[in-house]
Amino acid sequence: MKSLVAIAGLIAISLPASAEVVEASPAHYTLKHEATSTLAPEAVWEKLMHPEKWWHPDHTFSGDSANLTLEAKAGGLWREDWDGGSVAHGQVLLVQTGETLRLNAPFGPLQGMGVETIWTITIAADGEGSKVTFDEVSNGSDKSGLDEIAPAVDFVKGEAIKRLTASD
Repeated sequence: MKSLVAIAGLIAISLPASAEVVEASPAHYTLKHEATSTLAPEAVWEKLMHPEKWWHPDHTFSGDSANLTLEAKAGGLWREDWDGGSVAHGQVLLVQTGETLRLNAPFGPLQGMGVETIWTITIAADGEGSKVTFDEVSNGSDKSGLDEIAPAVDFVKGEAIKRLTASD
């Protein structure tokens, strides 16, 4: 029983401070994830600029996060290039260096659904470390079924914030 309590404690430590599908309907969802990190805001920002270091390979087309790049300027792309293919996962809308990155980013199946997905990542000082927030809003038509896909997207973004905020 002690080992189960210890495992539960370790799992709780590794989970974001909060993660939720804020609202969902067939035509819309809003997600919010917040996590703290022992990394300084500058270190989290530097890590954010290199998705190949923190994005899970299971959520790539190629199966290899090393194929990811991010051009952090308005109009720049979060892209994936591999032998035999490439994909623009998102286009950068806003960069406030060290603080905010906003993308029009219909990752994965959302792209083929023709929905618009805005993902805003903010980083703020939190004591000796950082607080990171992922806000995501997706809008489509009533036939998009976004309420059904929102939990899966929520899982992927929850996994991503844990990997981004990890002190490695």
